Order: sequence, then structure tokens, then C-alpha cells
Amino acid sequence: MSRGKGWGLAVAAVVGVWLVQNGSADVTPPVPSAAEAFAAGPHRHTDAAAAPLPPSAPVRVRIPGIDVDAPVMRLGLAPDGSLEVPPTGNRNVAGWFRDGTPPGAKGTAIIAGHVDNADGPAVFYALGTLKKGHRIEVARRDGRTAVFTVDAVEVYDNDRFPDRKVYGPADRAELRVITCGGDFDEKTGYQGNVVAYAHLIGVR
Repeated sequence: MSRGKGWGLAVAAVVGVWLVQNGSADVTPPVPSAAEAFAAGPHRHTDAAAAPLPPSAPVRVRIPGIDVDAPVMRLGLAPDGSLEVPPTGNRNVAGWFRDGTPPGAKGTAIIAGHVDNADGPAVFYALGTLKKGHRIEVARRDGRTAVFTVDAVEVYDNDRFPDRKVYGPADRAELRVITCGGDFDEKTGYQGNVVAYAHLIGVR
């Protein structure tokens, strides 16, 4: 993810630090096609949106289109101010910053996960193959499942990461799912990030 500033927009930048430090040169994660990006011009809302839910922490994320079904860990900050990391040895776990917007609540929620580790593909390895209209389901602690539809999937170089576009406030319930992508450098890790944009369309 980003090496810039942001999480409202203060904490978002730290999320990417751990993601870009892991990975393997032996695998090549897919990147989204240009057809899945937002149309040129101002970013406009797409499709009808469901009313936001009261805040409740996420416990699981499911993305049927890419066979993701993973627990969501609550992450805090490490002593150096960076985001805590899910265990690198567990390839099927995602993370949510516990002081951020919960998925389904009004605003921009962030779920992040490794694209791979030293052993191979991890939870969001196939994120770049998501298509507009695919569903993302987030099970919450209150027993509700927030259902999102994908609006776009884009890939950014780290030095051109659009912090405000990704992490900025929203007037409805929106979700960003983020992992590493782009070129891989053996010294510094992945040189970019894949971001799936989605908004709430229903609740179960």
C-alpha cells in the first residue's frame, strides 16, 4: 500500500509497510486489467447503496469470486507507529485496523492482507482478478454480514499512490481491500499495491 500519508488520513500509510516487506520472487500475482479501473474523469458513485450500519468489528471476509474465506484480525499499532502484522506464517488471514471505520459503517473501511509469503500465494493473491460487480462479504461481530459490490480494481506504484482517493472519507459505507502488487524487488519487496473499491449494497 501507500508510503504516503493518510488514514483518515493519519494512520493509513502504515498499513502498507508490512505488506511490501514480504513476498517471493518465485510467484507473480495477477494485476487488474484496465477494464476494471474507474472510468476516466471524476470518481462518481456507482449503483444504489444500502444505508450504513452501526459500527461493529469485522470477524471474517469472504470474496466468492476469488475463493477467499478468511478470518479478520484486529490490528493495532506497533511501538514504532507502524501497523501490527498478521502472522506471516498464516497465509489465510486478513487484517483490519481496530481504530478505523468498521466495514458496513459510514465511511471508508480498510481490510488488508498479504499477497504472498515465502511459501507462496497468500489470502489476497488473486485480488487483481476481481471484476466490477463481484461481491465482498464481511461478517461482523454483531451477527450481520455486510455485502459489498466491487466498483473498481486498480493498481498503483508506491510513489504514485493516491492516498486521498483510497483512504479519504465517504458519505456512505465503502470498503477498500488492499494488497501488494506490481513489480517485485528482492531488497524492498513489491513496488505497488492493488486496491479493490466497493460499497455496501445489502445486509444479511
